[in-house]
Amino acid sequence: MLVGPAEDAKYEARIYVGEGEDPRMRLDAHHGNKDFWNRFVVFTSFGQALNKATIRYLEARLLQLVAAAERAELDNGNAPGLPPLSEPEVADAESFLADMLVIYPILGVNVFEPLAQAASPTRLHLEGPSASGEGAETDDGFVVFTGTLARAETVASMPGWAANLRESLEESGVLIPVEGGASLRHRPGPRHEGPSCDHRSASARVGRPRG
Repeated sequence: MLVGPAEDAKYEARIYVGEGEDPRMRLDAHHGNKDFWNRFVVFTSFGQALNKATIRYLEARLLQLVAAAERAELDNGNAPGLPPLSEPEVADAESFLADMLVIYPILGVNVFEPLAQAASPTRLHLEGPSASGEGAETDDGFVVFTGTLARAETVASMPGWAANLRESLEESGVLIPVEGGASLRHRPGPRHEGPSCDHRSASARVGRPRG
């Protein structure tokens, strides 16, 4: 899977799902003909644990899940159908898929399930110099809502983890400069930032330590 920033602001990412016998060769080819991606995830199996048909089944299932979740743009031109497999082969493939779906979110790829609604009506409000916004805890973790503003300048005491998150938000186009220069605007669409990220999200947007 190739992962990069989305062209349409309503999506969290742009991805390409593929399969092949030589991952390095495929990545070299994609380096020359796809310029959107800045990271990738590769799953492999030992020996003949997965045959070609099973691998194509996994590819098709991942594409189905991404399309249904509507959280990412797909760079794939066509979505292949599910290849015919025996019942035991389907069971093995779905077991492998379940393991993949556990690992992807750990790697920051959260595009396979629809964005959960807020677990409670409680919204957290952020106010600071040139910064304001709202967020809420959901079943997926903490979500930052459209309309949030981040302070353009940061202070030296800003924690490293907040600075890293801030850099990631700017590089991926989530935070966009606002005319006048004092603030950065959150692009349209809710932004999922993982479990228990309320204080980290706040620090990244006010540009300073925040408890």
